Order: sequence, then C-alpha cells, then structure tokens
Amino acid sequence: MRSKKEKSIKPKLLIIVEAFAGGIYSYLKGLLNNVVDEYDVTVLYALRSQTPKDFEKDFDKRIKFIHSKYLTRSIGLHDLKALFEIRKIVKEIQPDIIHCHSSKVGALTRVGINTRKYKVFYTPHGYSFLMEDSSKLKRTIYWIYEKIAAMNKATTIACSKGEYEATKKLTKRATYISNGVELEDIKEYIPKNPKKINTKKLTIVTTGRVSYQKNPKLFNEIAENFPSIKFIWVGMGDLENELTSKNIEITGWKTKDELMKILLKSDIFILPSLWEGLPISLLEAMALKMPCIVSNVIGNKDVIKNKENGFICNNLDEYIKVIKNIQNNKYDLEKISNNAYKDIIETYNIKVMSDNYKKLYVESLNNNKE
Repeated sequence: MRSKKEKSIKPKLLIIVEAFAGGIYSYLKGLLNNVVDEYDVTVLYALRSQTPKDFEKDFDKRIKFIHSKYLTRSIGLHDLKALFEIRKIVKEIQPDIIHCHSSKVGALTRVGINTRKYKVFYTPHGYSFLMEDSSKLKRTIYWIYEKIAAMNKATTIACSKGEYEATKKLTKRATYISNGVELEDIKEYIPKNPKKINTKKLTIVTTGRVSYQKNPKLFNEIAENFPSIKFIWVGMGDLENELTSKNIEITGWKTKDELMKILLKSDIFILPSLWEGLPISLLEAMALKMPCIVSNVIGNKDVIKNKENGFICNNLDEYIKVIKNIQNNKYDLEKISNNAYKDIIETYNIKVMSDNYKKLYVESLNNNKE
C-alpha cells in the first residue's frame, strides 16, 4: 500500500478519450498499466457499445476513472458542454501532462486548454481527414480543423510512421511512437511455431466493426471468389448487409478469450481497410504467428513488408492472386509468420511502446522545469 505522501509526489497524468473501445482501449490498457508506477493517472472517458461493461478490472486499481457526460462520437451543441467539462476537470486535477486520444477529443482539448500552462499531447489514432467515408468537402474541413488545432504548443504523437508523415504537414510539433500489443495478455495463446496450414481447406478471418472503414464490400468480393474457403468476421456493425457471400460467418463481438481461440483455429488474417492508424488487431494476429494480408494504407503498410512478414494488396485482383498462391504453396508461410512475430517482439509491443512514452513524458517534464 502506497502512502498519500508517495502518491502526491508523482506527476499527474490526465488521459482524455472518447473512443474508449476496440484498438484504443487495448492501447490505453497496456500503456496506463505500464506507467502507473511513475504517474498518478486519471482517465476522462466516454462509453461506446464495444466498451467492456466491467472494464475497470482490466486496469491497475490505482488508476482513477471519470465518466464524461458530454463526450460523444457525433458532432453537435453537446461539444460545447464537453469542452467546458474538460476545462473543469483539468482545473480540478491540475495535471502535469494531458494526453488526449482521437481527432474530436484532440481538437476540443487543444483548442480549449492553455497549452502554454499545461503540457498537452495528442494521438490521432487515424486522422478524420483520411477517412474515405466522408465527402471531399468534409475531409477538407477536417484537415483545416486539425491545422487550426495544431497552432499551439501541443505535441502530436502519431501511432505509426505513416501517420507521422501526415502530421508533419500540419505541425512541426510532431513525433511518433508505434502502437504495441500486450504480449502478457495473450502469451498463453501464442504457439511455439506457426500453425501448419492445410492450404486445401483454408479459413480466413478478420476482426472489427463492420463499417465502411473496414471495407466489408471488398471482404465480400474476396469471399465470393473463393467459395471453398471459410471466411469469418469477428464483430458486428451497420454494414453487415454487405456480407452476403454464403461462405462468410459473422460472429458478433466476442470476449478476448473467444477471439483468440477463433484466431488460432483460423489460418490467415485479412485486413482490407480503407484507412487505419496502426491496428492492434493486426499486431495481435502477427503475435499469434498468423500470415497476414492487408490493404496498402497508412498503419498497415508501416508494419507489413510485402512477402517478408505478410502481404500487401492494392485491389481485389491482388488479394485473389495472393490467396491463390497460398493455396498453391508458393510462399514460405512459416518464415513469413516467424518474421512477423520477431517484429512484434522487437518493436510492436506494449513494453517497447510504454518505455518510449515514459521517455517522452519525462523529457517534457524536464523541459518544463528549465
């Protein structure tokens, strides 16, 4: 048990997040559990349908949570209330570091908080202006919004090299720390060696919300071209009606244990997204030593090196070609899967990610003292 005196001397870290689910949830769980020894951590969060009901059990007991009344995904007048709520919480806590996550919260925080008084970091987890489900006009507006929000002393921490390159066009106050997977959470599922794949009876799996971003239309087209292959989508969403191929199974949302078991029973992980930040689902599949086939977008292409630790595709024909080559044993899948796992161990894991954040946080606190 730590004394109140010990707690008080730790720097205060305030996390602000609206998208408290999916990949960002996994990212924060790993990061915060690894920095709580050094920081007094508070999380201002909003709930989403995918947020685990008993989420607090996943986090160190020393981490404090404040449920936001006004942070939502949609844009509206409630955003003004959310802005005042953020300002109120910041005034009460007086944090040494504020770290906000996702575009909307990032804009509200950077516009509403005095970044000369408070050290503010912002991680986009995929910029809104890169989201292709929005019109060109909307994306232009999102870009201008990001540009205006970046005109202060806040530092943007991109979660992939590709996102960092996009960030540098908005602000010079930019760096990047790659996302990482929590290996401790899935160590019991990681096989000693890559699975011996029966290329004549393949199962291909993806995970995530069935949304425009994850490209269910292309996933369905791929499945239609391989009627003898079983395709699984772990998740649910508004565009389930686009998954019409008879060889597709939609499982709905699963617990972590259920998800891991589905992945282990499957042969190939596929992620045909239209945009990404740096997807935790991909990193987890790589950690499980699964061959991964992904779209050529920021995040995916920052991790996957084509035919070295996975496969990158630009269109339907390329997906078909890669899968046919797998069926015909044209690739050394064991070597590719081992290369992917090695990259996770060396670079894309929570320990490496958290250590990099700790260094950045410490540097920012030291700079404030100078």
